[in-house]
Amino acid sequence: MIHVEPVTLRGFGVVLEPLQLAHASALADAARDGELWNLHFTFVPRPEHVEQYVREANAERLRGSMLPWAVRRESDGRVIGSTRYHDIIAPIDRVEIGYTWYAKSAQGTFVNPACKMLLLSHAFDGLGCAVVGLRTDGDNARSQAAIAKLGAKRDGTIRHSAMRRDGSARDNVMYSILREEWPAVKAGLEERLAHAR
Repeated sequence: MIHVEPVTLRGFGVVLEPLQLAHASALADAARDGELWNLHFTFVPRPEHVEQYVREANAERLRGSMLPWAVRRESDGRVIGSTRYHDIIAPIDRVEIGYTWYAKSAQGTFVNPACKMLLLSHAFDGLGCAVVGLRTDGDNARSQAAIAKLGAKRDGTIRHSAMRRDGSARDNVMYSILREEWPAVKAGLEERLAHAR
């Protein structure tokens, strides 16, 4: 059974730091970069709600269901977003990666593959996970393409399965990577990261 605890993950030009209230101001700035809270298919907090967002994430961490991080870019030290493990099911060695968002200026750069490399390496090589899941909104084509590019397998769509912040119903598109698939996914990420910066 996996045992998930806060840890700092570093490499490939990013640092994932356990999410704390000290990150709130920088996270608010990151959310302003692109006014990300206006995207209906994400859970990016409005700047004035970032402290509540951090408190709620850490309350879930204490319950054992989530492990949240702030994403910092090493080159300039700037906090550029957030990500987390969620829906942690320790007895079956499963975590999901999600609640991921980056400042608009960091999107489409090395940041996402770097973060996924750190998170997946920690999950499979550090924690000993049997599977890592990912999910995204059925309306978020960009996220679906990014997850598919990782090499994750699309498991299917759970229709009308969650509520968005605006109250509308969301379809969850589900993906997963099994432990035996990790070496191929890792090789693909290594190739991408070798050419990304």
